[in-house]
Amino acid sequence: MSKTLALTEQLIALASVTPFDLGCQQRLADILTPLGFVCETIESGSVTNLWARRGTTAPLIVFAGHTDVVPTGPETQWTSNPFVPTHRDGKLYGRGAADMKCSIAAMAVAVEEFIQQHPNHPGSIGFLITSDEEGPAIDGTVVVCNLLKQRGEQLDYCLVGEPTSAHQFGDTIKNGRRGTMSGKLTVHGVQGHIAYPQLAKNPIHLAAPALTELTQEVWDEANEYYLPTSFQISNIHGGTGASNIIPGNVVIDFNFRFSTASTATHLQERVHAILDKHALHYDLKWTIGGLPFLTPKGVLSNALSDAILSETGLTTELSTTGGTSDGRFIAQICPQVIEFGPLNASIHKIDEHIALSDIDPLKNIYRKTLENILL
Repeated sequence: MSKTLALTEQLIALASVTPFDLGCQQRLADILTPLGFVCETIESGSVTNLWARRGTTAPLIVFAGHTDVVPTGPETQWTSNPFVPTHRDGKLYGRGAADMKCSIAAMAVAVEEFIQQHPNHPGSIGFLITSDEEGPAIDGTVVVCNLLKQRGEQLDYCLVGEPTSAHQFGDTIKNGRRGTMSGKLTVHGVQGHIAYPQLAKNPIHLAAPALTELTQEVWDEANEYYLPTSFQISNIHGGTGASNIIPGNVVIDFNFRFSTASTATHLQERVHAILDKHALHYDLKWTIGGLPFLTPKGVLSNALSDAILSETGLTTELSTTGGTSDGRFIAQICPQVIEFGPLNASIHKIDEHIALSDIDPLKNIYRKTLENILL
């Protein structure tokens, strides 16, 4: 058994359902400390964060990830215990196998091999690990980033171990992510008997034309890296449950996934303009879950792409699709943030798994990326 596989299995066996770490980060610290890393545990709420750094000079390349995993769902639906690493048909099964305990193990072993081969390497290496990526993400990476900013620690490159491969290991890396912003819109009317509509104001009817316009609005155009900004309604709730009452209010939940071509402020202004045009009496509460970030082609993406080509023979594709990640926080203090990891087809699913044949190549790619940047 390879060292990377063994460490992956050790981490999977720790049932670190968000926001709990359950000793995963201590296991990493036990590996990193003898390599010369100064390891610091940063706790916030129920969340455990690890900041580890070796070296004091630039450039600083950081490996980032999360030890927390999503809940298993009904364990009876799993073919094997989700927290007992199991091999079947050339795959390693277990919660967190792909998202993202294998990536964390591969990063640790890659750094260990790199330092053993190049003990006097230039620059610095860091690890930023949290147990709050799968949860609210308010006590995790963002807390560490704010602390590093206060200290004046400058990150130059960050490689996040999110599972990015789409169809074949190594085919996709993420050089950015869309922002996410949600709105809770309450449109007010006048409740009344459904037989006397002239004595009431139906907020569902009043809101419908505005909602139609919002769904048909072109918010921005696609560009080299991003699809157009998306507006989607997720919930509509109105009424008392009775069929003979016109409701007094209707509540609509919606979400924007937006690119760097738009700003949160501009999108909000345009939504309000449409609602006001329809003369609605409304309240609207906004929640910004994360701002978009983009790392153009450059040192980090080239170093990673070359490493992937060397290990797999594939020419990888840059992509900004998918949901949010902690890269959105790191991008506030680091100019180049890229995500790369194993296949994402089974993440968050029953019987999550990773191909055994991808584990050591993932480690090799991380190590070669280090070599490409620091040597």
